[in-house]
Amino acid sequence: MVPIAVAGLIVWAVVGLVLLLFFRDWLTAHGHENWLWTCLAGFLWGFPGLATMMRHDANRRRRLAATARQG
Repeated sequence: MVPIAVAGLIVWAVVGLVLLLFFRDWLTAHGHENWLWTCLAGFLWGFPGLATMMRHDANRRRRLAATARQG
């Protein structure tokens, strides 16, 4: 699950940077500056998602280890 969360963070960051560097004037001219804020929000919300996935993976490893010791 962690690689999925990391991939999401990377995608939001890349899309945001591409929009910022190459399409900023177009976004401003057409009233779509909120797309940059959407990318920033997606990137920032990815960190709690990453923390959740890390916790989920740790719990799964713990459950698997406990099952292996019992069986």
